[in-house]
Amino acid sequence: MPKRAQEGGEAVPARRAADRGRYGRLSRERVLAVALEIVDRDGLSSLSMRGLGAELGVEAMALYRYADGKGALLDGLVEAFFVELETALDAGVAACEWRDELDRIARAAYEVALRHPHVVPLLATRLLSTPLARRPAAVLRADERILVLLLDAGLNGRQAVRLHRAFTAWLLGWLTVDLRAMVDDPDEPDPAFRLGLHRLSARELPRLRECAPLMAEYGGADDLSAGLDVLLRKLGRDPGVQ
Repeated sequence: MPKRAQEGGEAVPARRAADRGRYGRLSRERVLAVALEIVDRDGLSSLSMRGLGAELGVEAMALYRYADGKGALLDGLVEAFFVELETALDAGVAACEWRDELDRIARAAYEVALRHPHVVPLLATRLLSTPLARRPAAVLRADERILVLLLDAGLNGRQAVRLHRAFTAWLLGWLTVDLRAMVDDPDEPDPAFRLGLHRLSARELPRLRECAPLMAEYGGADDLSAGLDVLLRKLGRDPGVQ
């Protein structure tokens, strides 16, 4: 209910910010989609209610019907990430073996992360402070998908949770490390200056300077799968192990 103001001694409804912008009437999906476009283009620091309103062609106040502040927008970006992942997985063909299906999930998440690298840090920071029952439905469905897969494969609850925890930790860690910022000056054609290696001490950090160009390359889905395979085979080689 809009706040009421006094006008001529009589209470009247406060002015309601219009929510029809350059894309037509707003919706939560539209607001989050444009927020994601801004973050993909300019990074997380560029996202604000005022800037998002300007992009949509509405006053910032109109956005509060769809997100009650920047924190809610950030949570919405996490939700959008998982919705995109869910759509990709549902459009594909599930693998018959549980390890292969976890690999398919990991590869799909990696593809989404490549499209939205600035959202990846939020997968840890926002969920770290959000209780399970308050997380977006798409996030909860991702957890449900993995637990159903493992329990249907014959693992008991404790085994399934152990593997779920290991899988999600590995995947988040891989995405965070593989997609971390490396380029210091994107306009610099020289690889060493592009990475800013001159800023690293050759005496104190010789191996880091040497390996930085290789670290700047994406590991890729095949390396992700290789590491995941080692992890899952170690933890899941014997379903009878408690």
